[in-house]
Amino acid sequence: MSVNNTKPSRRQFLGTAGLVGAGAVLASCAPATAATPGKANLDAAILNFALNLEYLEAAFYLTAVGRLSELDAAGGNSAMVTLNANAAAKAKDGKGTITDPTLLSIVNEIATDEVNHVKVLRGALKSNAVAQPQLDLGGAFQAAGSAASGGAITGFDPYANDLFFLHGAFIFEDVGVTAYKGAAILVTDDSKGGVLDTAAGILAVEAYHAGYVRTVLFQQRATVAAAGLNVAQITSAISALRGKVGGGKDQGIVSPEGNAAGAANLVPTDDNSVAFSRSTSEVLAIVYLGGMGKGGFFPNGLNGAIK
Repeated sequence: MSVNNTKPSRRQFLGTAGLVGAGAVLASCAPATAATPGKANLDAAILNFALNLEYLEAAFYLTAVGRLSELDAAGGNSAMVTLNANAAAKAKDGKGTITDPTLLSIVNEIATDEVNHVKVLRGALKSNAVAQPQLDLGGAFQAAGSAASGGAITGFDPYANDLFFLHGAFIFEDVGVTAYKGAAILVTDDSKGGVLDTAAGILAVEAYHAGYVRTVLFQQRATVAAAGLNVAQITSAISALRGKVGGGKDQGIVSPEGNAAGAANLVPTDDNSVAFSRSTSEVLAIVYLGGMGKGGFFPNGLNGAIK
């Protein structure tokens, strides 16, 4: 019997690890698929999972700056975005709900990034791109606010004012970063300009967004925002809720550790200062607000193999 001592290439290793890992992930999301997909189908499943999240983020930011109609041009469907009356009236009027000029400029940039992510993922997937699912940017935020605050905050609306909007962005951004990092090991196409290259580029952009949101919230950490709670308390509550349903990997904007209590915690990382990873099932638990297979920001669930 001969023995092959040739070390596998990185691509071969990731291909094997990806197939095994994704097989377990997809099985845990049954009845999404009946069998472990091949490499190309695996990458498509991962990209479509990311596309669902980008539909959500694009709708969230585009609404705030009055550009929701751009979602349709990118391949989404603005008619399938549930908004409260205040946001719905301003979502497509070219003005939006942001009032501070500096924040408006920055959110416009982020909105452009997110709608471009929808375009690039749909372009990479071509005919395999999933349609945008129903998105809830109204009732889901109310439920999240109530759950995070133990019922102290009712009727939370990220479009009510600029500070509330930043809290809404805080809910999403860290999730996006951990989702892309968690999916990276499953991707099999690591060629230049391929799936991993594209996903890594999007991950970097989402990290910039998350860092900005956390920085601005930290600057206002002592500001009372709702129900007698200040920004630091509310973001800590949001973080605790995400951690509870999303694998325990989360941190607020204020460091709770030792002599650094009250110090900035702008980058949530492990003890080695490495960003957290979340599996698809952990991400789904957050965006479904603890629901099984659907709920929260995706009332009818995600579209695609991983849902």
